[in-house]
Amino acid sequence: MNEQQKVLIILPAWNESEGLPSVLKEIQTKIPFADALVVDDGSSDDTARVAAEAGANVVRLPYNLGVGGAMRLGYRYAHEHDYDVAIQVDADGQHDPGFVPDLLAALDTVDLAIGARFAGVGDYAVRGPRKLAMGLLSVVLSRIARTKLTDTTSGFRACNRQLIEFFAHWYPVEYLGDTVESMVGAVRCGFTVRQVPVAMRERTTGTPSASPVKAMVYLGRAGFVLMLAMIRRMPERDISGRSPRTSIAGATK
Repeated sequence: MNEQQKVLIILPAWNESEGLPSVLKEIQTKIPFADALVVDDGSSDDTARVAAEAGANVVRLPYNLGVGGAMRLGYRYAHEHDYDVAIQVDADGQHDPGFVPDLLAALDTVDLAIGARFAGVGDYAVRGPRKLAMGLLSVVLSRIARTKLTDTTSGFRACNRQLIEFFAHWYPVEYLGDTVESMVGAVRCGFTVRQVPVAMRERTTGTPSASPVKAMVYLGRAGFVLMLAMIRRMPERDISGRSPRTSIAGATK
């Protein structure tokens, strides 16, 4: 990483006031060279106030759009404020900021670096139908991206300036759009992807949803999102690699 690069950590947050202070403190401790942006995704608690008091920059959505909508606004912020690198980090404590330098190093050769849970580092595990669904997605997306991917639904990812601009003007907000569809869209437009082994932790706040029925619903939705990603018309890039300047509905500061 060039020491002159501007790095932005984007944290999409929905009712995360309880865990945000410790997450932001860890970011400040482990990666003090990076700025932090909390995107309050229509929270009904004090997420925005807590984030501001912890020293983060804060932008707010008027109502809950989901992770995709929050990240779309985050990329717009990164582009408008001239950041070289944007890194998505969950606000619930699952992502260890200590692995950010590894993601940054990967950007020397690719456009999008994905922090992968199931690549030989750490002991994070999923079971049952959800594991099967994630495995099938990884096989298909590895073929599409022409690189081995073991954790295609990971939200711990970093992208360079060119991809920031692309995502600022095109970013899906549907379910799994922030992971599966955004990656497929980037690959279809010529951006390169690589995974980076990372260790992840159990979330420190909130309650994860997990049941066989929900896992099968997840598989069905994931398949639909993948199909949509493959047939959806993509914006054209000019020869400089820049994406067209189009408006993003629903993104506000």
